[in-house]
Amino acid sequence: MSQSLSQLYVHITFHVKNNKIRIRSQDDLELYAYMGALLKDNQSNPIIINGVEDHVHILCMMSKNIALAKLVEEIKRHSSRWIKTKDSSYKDFSWQGGYGGFSVSPSLLERTRKYISNQKEHHKKVTFKEEYLMFLKEYNIEYNENYLWET
Repeated sequence: MSQSLSQLYVHITFHVKNNKIRIRSQDDLELYAYMGALLKDNQSNPIIINGVEDHVHILCMMSKNIALAKLVEEIKRHSSRWIKTKDSSYKDFSWQGGYGGFSVSPSLLERTRKYISNQKEHHKKVTFKEEYLMFLKEYNIEYNENYLWET
């Protein structure tokens, strides 16, 4: 085959570190736009980015030229630096070390997009921990809960 082709949809989620500093609602859209630009800089196409004060969800079509771990590292590193420039309340902001990355079938793309767009309503009923454990179970990912949550 002379050409490398791919269509990799991925749902990424990660949480703020230690729940110390939350993302303020007046800053979230600008943060999501910045993350979208970071995805594009890494040859990946954002579909939707949304979240609540303590975590973010990203649905994107990943580039065939970058590993998921590297893409998430780039997004987290640069967005953490960027948000610290907003004002002094974010001076100690950071993301947790880990992340969740889940493949999305093209047939479930619209359902996943709607799920991410509805985060504020969804999290009135479900915590991030409950949500994340649900994803791990749904994707049959083995885990040790002792290592999932930073304290």
